[in-house]
Amino acid sequence: MFPEYRDLITTLKTTDNHFLKKFNEHNQLDAEITELEKHSSSDATPELKLMKTKRLHLKEQIFEMLKSYQE
Repeated sequence: MFPEYRDLITTLKTTDNHFLKKFNEHNQLDAEITELEKHSSSDATPELKLMKTKRLHLKEQIFEMLKSYQE
């Protein structure tokens, strides 16, 4: 996720607890979605759709945080 921000992400994971929380929450949710998709023939379940929406929202928050540190 966001390879152009790799160094900044590494730094923020050790210096910004809020960023770390969002980053970890996104990664955990991503792993759960991946696992559910392995065992399901359809990604159209309401639960999975909700999880994907939440993951996207977290990714957007992370991106906004990264951009704010770049300014």
